Amino acid sequence: MPLKDWIQKGRELGASDLHLETGTPAVYRIRGELTPLGEPIAAARLAELGRELLGAEAWNRFLERGSGDVSMMAGGLRCRVSLFSTIRGIAMAVRLLAPAVSDLRSCNLHPDLHKLVEATSGLAVICGPTGSGKSTTLAALIEEINLARARNIITLEAPLEYIFTNRKSFVRQREIPTHSPNFEQAIVDALRENPDVLVVGEMRTPEVIRLTLNAAETGHLVLATLHSATCGEALNRICMSFPAEIQGSIRAQLADVLVGVVCQRLEFLGPLQLRVPKCEILFGSAAAKGTIRSGQMSQIANVILSGGEDSMWTLDRYQRWMEQKSDWVRPAARPAAGAEPAKSVNVPKPAARAADSSSDVTIDEELDLKELADLARKVEERTR
Repeated sequence: MPLKDWIQKGRELGASDLHLETGTPAVYRIRGELTPLGEPIAAARLAELGRELLGAEAWNRFLERGSGDVSMMAGGLRCRVSLFSTIRGIAMAVRLLAPAVSDLRSCNLHPDLHKLVEATSGLAVICGPTGSGKSTTLAALIEEINLARARNIITLEAPLEYIFTNRKSFVRQREIPTHSPNFEQAIVDALRENPDVLVVGEMRTPEVIRLTLNAAETGHLVLATLHSATCGEALNRICMSFPAEIQGSIRAQLADVLVGVVCQRLEFLGPLQLRVPKCEILFGSAAAKGTIRSGQMSQIANVILSGGEDSMWTLDRYQRWMEQKSDWVRPAARPAAGAEPAKSVNVPKPAARAADSSSDVTIDEELDLKELADLARKVEERTR
């Protein structure tokens, strides 16, 4: 089976991820749960897919390193593919991305996150565990700037995930290692490219963290992601990446440039059949900056708890906001390749009825356009 067929099946199932491994069936992550489907996959088939995806040069690097990353389009859907070796052979983890970049509201995020991009300089960090939607939130923040202000935005990603359309801003997207050999070189180069906003796909090494802090300190707004479970842990991880003798100066630099930190996880809302981000949010208030300078990262949770007036959100407070929210935005249906995107149809409740009251016709809000056309034809026949 071609990879695009597995991806198409995942799209139909509403999956967020697809996992392939030699000798096992395809496994889809649907609403956070793993579901195997189909027959075990042969080693030769996965090796063939890997060579097709990576190309000859990158395939040779994969054989040396045992891992590789690439982004691709399949059936009108953009995907991020991570290839790696396991005891069974070649494996792939495929992230099925949203068909278009959304803003904060469409991602069901609290509007207070917009304050992260109101700043003209400094550092905003999006963190959370793997698969928590960090890339989507980062893309939403970029799109908020893109829609509102004329800025030169340079993104550094490995690999590219969401592709932006220039609106008010100009978004220059660079992929590592396609357009630059590594993040360190890309950040140094980006500072010569007249950016207003610099996006660092992930702060992985002490050198990348150092260069990111320097970029934020020199008058640029820098958006970056980091793997961590809480805001305090993210700040502590940044500082602990450096030798003990310079951690004091790093804490001072971090306190000076910090705009905010968002730590998120995805939560499944059963009644709505919808996965939405649940966030802990820290902004760079005087209390937060003082706590960072003193190295008391364990007190960051208390800063957030007492920072409600500064638009800070603990997970519990955010949970209460989620429970009160009613205007959730459902993701748009993904159109088939080459098809016109479906338009949303709002039908008031109770369900509409045909003019002939002897036979009721109920309109389901989830019907697609073809089903609605068939339903309209039936209603017309009954009213003749």
